Amino acid sequence: MKELLRDLGLNVRIFFQGAYLSYLALFAWIRPPHYIATKVVGPVFYMIFFVLMGAYVAGRNDPSFYVIGNAMQTAALSGVFGVSMSIDGDRWGGTLIYLFGSPANRLALFLGRAFMHILDGVFGVIIALGWGLLIFGLDLSQTHLPALALTILITVFSTAGMGLMLGCLGLITRNVMLVNNTIFFLLFVFSGANVEIGSLPGWAQAVSSIIPLTRGIAAARLLIGGESLAAVGPLLWGEFLVGAAYAAIGFLMFRQFEIIAIRRGTLEAF
Repeated sequence: MKELLRDLGLNVRIFFQGAYLSYLALFAWIRPPHYIATKVVGPVFYMIFFVLMGAYVAGRNDPSFYVIGNAMQTAALSGVFGVSMSIDGDRWGGTLIYLFGSPANRLALFLGRAFMHILDGVFGVIIALGWGLLIFGLDLSQTHLPALALTILITVFSTAGMGLMLGCLGLITRNVMLVNNTIFFLLFVFSGANVEIGSLPGWAQAVSSIIPLTRGIAAARLLIGGESLAAVGPLLWGEFLVGAAYAAIGFLMFRQFEIIAIRRGTLEAF
């Protein structure tokens, strides 16, 4: 029992230390203006663009559809880009050999890469909703705020799951940023952030059902519209399971890459 508790404590410490150090290593070079431009100012322009586009093309006079959708979409900045770069950065930074050479628990190391970005993503979504309140008059008076906070957390977790998978893809590809950018902008359409899911073709709706954000955005809209946590419970469970599935696929890819790299002696090939 003592050994079990000791191992558990060690893995928890590895998880949090790995989370902090990987986040610090990835973003230590970024100056505050760069962070502010990406996470604080950027979402405003997304919202303005799609609100105006929606009013002109779809005739929507209520901006809340686009404000909520694009605020929740902000989760992908940390979940997709941040998490995938944390894993892919080990390859390009030359630290992958030390990661695979350590006796540390692989699952704790792997999942720890996402932890700080999940917190950062939640912060980003809150900032984006704040812009919605300030500029577009988003009405949160009927919203159950704890339920909305849980929705934001689960949605960011879901995007982080995809980020973990894309990061592992970056271990075997030359330019994962091309993939990340493509996925990020496709989410604007297929997640329902800016286009009604019901108006998409059947094949596109099928895609929407297996990607992050779709259920989280729908749940956020319902909650802000006055629905209860119980009403959006199935959507939140679905969003969580989607993120967990992507994270599981990513971990399997991570382990398989390690096995192949050790077998071929290519751990130092960056």
